[in-house]
Amino acid sequence: MAFDGIPRKAFDFYKELEADNTREHWHAHKADYDSAVRGPMQALLEELEEEFGAGKLFRPQRDTRFSKDKSPYKTSQSATVGGQGPAGYYLELGADGLFVGAGFHAFSSEGVAAYRAAVDDDKSGPEAQKIVDRLLDQGFSLVGERVKTQPRGYKADHPRIELIRYKNLGAEKRIPKTKATGAQALPAVRDAWRDLRPLVEWLSAHTAS
Repeated sequence: MAFDGIPRKAFDFYKELEADNTREHWHAHKADYDSAVRGPMQALLEELEEEFGAGKLFRPQRDTRFSKDKSPYKTSQSATVGGQGPAGYYLELGADGLFVGAGFHAFSSEGVAAYRAAVDDDKSGPEAQKIVDRLLDQGFSLVGERVKTQPRGYKADHPRIELIRYKNLGAEKRIPKTKATGAQALPAVRDAWRDLRPLVEWLSAHTAS
């Protein structure tokens, strides 16, 4: 399936779903989801696959078993593209446009320890800091869970203590609808992921499970 662009209807679909998140509304507009959201997103991932790897679309239904919010559907369509180990790229389409990002989720204490040791290291640590600083200059924001104080074994005046505090780390930016509608979504996502590639490569090298 060739990528023909993301239609404006995709963003309108989620704006309407935010206002009426019911099964009745969903089933009445499922054809719009298939044609305006799922199809274009799958085609976009396929266009990017050769350079970044195979992508995966997440299911639209929410898991409400342990949530007070029983809204049945997610108000955005997310996708991931796996890197090596726990690091990779991600993409999300919602009412306000696209979010593009990359990072890693440590599912074990060993993964967190490996990440922090690499940030602490006098060779790999400064490299990570340069990558992060460059991404911040390019308009990305850092995201991820982190502790409020220094982790055990690290001093508060460590030159990279802000990075060491993270338990998982990512960087993301929003692509507004004005730059995400139509065929321009492809170069916008591709360029953002290229900017993020050094972070993915660093995390893949130093946090592999």
